Amino acid sequence: MMILSIVATVVLLGALFYHRVSLLLSSVILLAWTAALGAAGVWNIWLLLPLAIILLPFNFAPMRKSMISAPAFRTFRKVMPPMSRTEKEAIDAGTTWWEGDLFRGNPDWQKLHNYPQPRLTAEEQAFLDGPVEEACRMANDFAITHEMADLPPELWAYLKEHRFFAMIIKKEYGGLEFSAYAQARVLQKLSGVSGILAITVGVPNSLGPGELLQHYGTEEQKNHYLPRLARGLEIPCFALTSPEAGSDAGAIPDTGVVCMGDWQGQQVLGMRLTWNKRYITLAPIATVLGLAFKLSDPDRLLGGEEELGITCALIPTSPPGVEIGRRHFPLNVPFQNGPTRGKDIFVPIDYIIGGPSMAGQGWRMLVECLSVGRGITLPSNATGGLKSVAMATGAYAHIRRQFKISIGKMEGIEEALARIAR
Repeated sequence: MMILSIVATVVLLGALFYHRVSLLLSSVILLAWTAALGAAGVWNIWLLLPLAIILLPFNFAPMRKSMISAPAFRTFRKVMPPMSRTEKEAIDAGTTWWEGDLFRGNPDWQKLHNYPQPRLTAEEQAFLDGPVEEACRMANDFAITHEMADLPPELWAYLKEHRFFAMIIKKEYGGLEFSAYAQARVLQKLSGVSGILAITVGVPNSLGPGELLQHYGTEEQKNHYLPRLARGLEIPCFALTSPEAGSDAGAIPDTGVVCMGDWQGQQVLGMRLTWNKRYITLAPIATVLGLAFKLSDPDRLLGGEEELGITCALIPTSPPGVEIGRRHFPLNVPFQNGPTRGKDIFVPIDYIIGGPSMAGQGWRMLVECLSVGRGITLPSNATGGLKSVAMATGAYAHIRRQFKISIGKMEGIEEALARIAR
């Protein structure tokens, strides 16, 4: 009887936690449950007293704060590392939707189910059926990977002509302005044919100059760069990762110092930049470099703090001293990826995305725009590749025969194929 009552008590506690019953009501239910079991002779009725003593400080707010919350807070404050500025900006940036409810442990499934099923517009469907199909036909993945180590020139020209790099750019600037669903469908199809092709198209449509300009750029920056990006006249890349730091943007060693300098024969307010970046996709062929660096203003020429923090700027790659062109060979996949460097490169202060007022706001900008790459490009590329793998694996399992039957009919292989298809 004792074991059964303990199991029942655990189940009761689980039910209270699952249904998020209030603390006061949960305490009353536990006291009543203990009293009932005590009256039934399962355990001593005097257990009510220690239970009530334990529950009292939890239900009396001033006592709970002084006896439990404050000591716990002091303890964790000592053991936990201090929150950096970049971490705080990441937490404060952006908004949440249904995923916020999920992480709070109280998902509203009806809210998710009520979200309308995404559909392609006629223009998006025509692009998928026309230019995307043609790009897939032009892509010979074996030749791209093992012979040319790049997309063929005619495919590059085709991608630029049909504005594959402008799916996120608004129509007013010459872009396609496709929905997230359309971008995902395009990248899935390209990835199923060639991962290099999908990466090449995906990166300009992810976190980079185009996305950052549309959200934070000045009107002058938008009007200059966005039409050129849409037509493929500019090839963008975004340089954040350095040899010492990747996702930990607060650790990047790349610097910029606000100062006066000579620019096209005139003394202007600008920045002297030094950077060393690597693993930057499209960097070897980029014409415009989105650069993340730590900006300081020792002479307070901008009128604010000396240490302004992470800043994003657009740097043309043509000036002397800007190093691009070398390539990495990540995982033996020859997409355009490589390092970029610069030392004491002077550029006007207006090269900051959004102008001087956005100095030090780079990390917030990046975090707020990160979802395009993390939520659309990467999952779509992975899904397209998985579909291609599923098709090839299933076909091979059908034609490959052992013991006079297709290996696809063997239980062990059927199980693996089922996991792939699921």
